[in-house]
Amino acid sequence: MFISLKRIVKGGWIAFSRNIGLSIATIFVMVMVIFLITFLFLFNTASKILTSSIQEKVDISVYFKKEVLPERILEVKSDLAQIPDVKEVEYVSEGQALEKFIERHRDDPLLMESLTEVGENPFLTSLNIKAWQASQYEQVSKFLETSSYKNLIEKVDYYQRKPVIDKIFSITSAVNKIAFFLIVVLGLIAVLVALNTIRIAIYNSKEEIATMRLVGASNWFIRGPFLIQGAVAGIFATLIALLVTFGICYGLNSKIGAIAPNLSSFALFFNNFWILLLIQFVSGVGLAIFFSMIAIKRYLEI
Repeated sequence: MFISLKRIVKGGWIAFSRNIGLSIATIFVMVMVIFLITFLFLFNTASKILTSSIQEKVDISVYFKKEVLPERILEVKSDLAQIPDVKEVEYVSEGQALEKFIERHRDDPLLMESLTEVGENPFLTSLNIKAWQASQYEQVSKFLETSSYKNLIEKVDYYQRKPVIDKIFSITSAVNKIAFFLIVVLGLIAVLVALNTIRIAIYNSKEEIATMRLVGASNWFIRGPFLIQGAVAGIFATLIALLVTFGICYGLNSKIGAIAPNLSSFALFFNNFWILLLIQFVSGVGLAIFFSMIAIKRYLEI
């Protein structure tokens, strides 16, 4: 058993090194396949980070009448926090709203002068509401408009912000559709290219396979070296693809950071390193062995 396994491994390595030109071509194709699968994973992860970052910047505010006591507003906050669509509710007092306004517009003398002329705090106490998804703000707004607290509310700014919210919802939906399309189409192309490349490599050895069949070699003894050959090509391809992925993430880190400050390709690589390694190993070695089994099957039929 051990001797047969040793011979299979040795035969696979010899076949790999003997047909070095074809082996390099196989590795090159597998690198492209692995990198494509890696790109799809990173693109999907990055798109989730970006859409989440965009949605974090969107909220709606509900403003309460001047005479409403803080205790009543905190009751509304508590009820809003129980809604499944609501991610976070922030209480902003009149004083906090005034401080934020001054901080934001302190370099605008006209606004500061207008604020001084008013003579009193013109801002209302409010609740800033963040939903899990941009599409959920409408339901939150309807709840506020129809709840028992509607008489306490001065206004809800959902309809003023609705165009921005709808735009963000359309962007996130488009990104998710593009990601799904890329995964299906490019993934299918990668699989077909890899399968045909390995099939060509095995086709060049069809006479050797026929000879082994004539001398009575078992199917697994014939299949074994090709599986080892595919596994070796997959291992080399995995290592190369991992280095290429690291280099690209490192090189693009500053450029991506300039466009999307919340996204770092370098951090994306290291935060998902073990998942990436597993994906690349499975897609490299696993697919190479699987495709080798499929490609050689026709030559093992009696």
